[in-house]
Amino acid sequence: MYTQAVQEVSLLIEPILNEMGIELVDVEYLSEGGRWILRIYVDRPAGIVLDDCVRVSREIEDIIEVRDLFHHSYVLEVSSPGLNRPLKREKDFVRALGKDVQIQMAAPVNGRRNFRGRLDSFDEGVLCVVTEGGRFFLPREGVKKANLIYKFGE
Repeated sequence: MYTQAVQEVSLLIEPILNEMGIELVDVEYLSEGGRWILRIYVDRPAGIVLDDCVRVSREIEDIIEVRDLFHHSYVLEVSSPGLNRPLKREKDFVRALGKDVQIQMAAPVNGRRNFRGRLDSFDEGVLCVVTEGGRFFLPREGVKKANLIYKFGE
């Protein structure tokens, strides 16, 4: 049920964010400390600052409320994806080519689920990650979670 609501929120707000020149990175709906949080991660080429988050929040909060997708109270948070940005969409993986990534697979590939290394290529739905242990070809549809690994000094 909540997964569907998160998808609906994404579809609802993405066109609005695009008009603002802001990219929707991710949407989460989870319980933390006894309260529900709807967390929207946004970015843009120049980076996101606090004023951008406030502007996005004001722009989307009423639209989400009117849709009545959630049946109890929640807190809306708008945030930058951070340095270890999640990789969810095809364009995220394309943008991450040549960078260090951490990937967790839903099912084991070559006996392991976790891969940390450089994203060497992404072709026809297959990620090629070069790790200290070798080169691994991972089907994108099997990715449970993927993030950039930020290295200070870059």
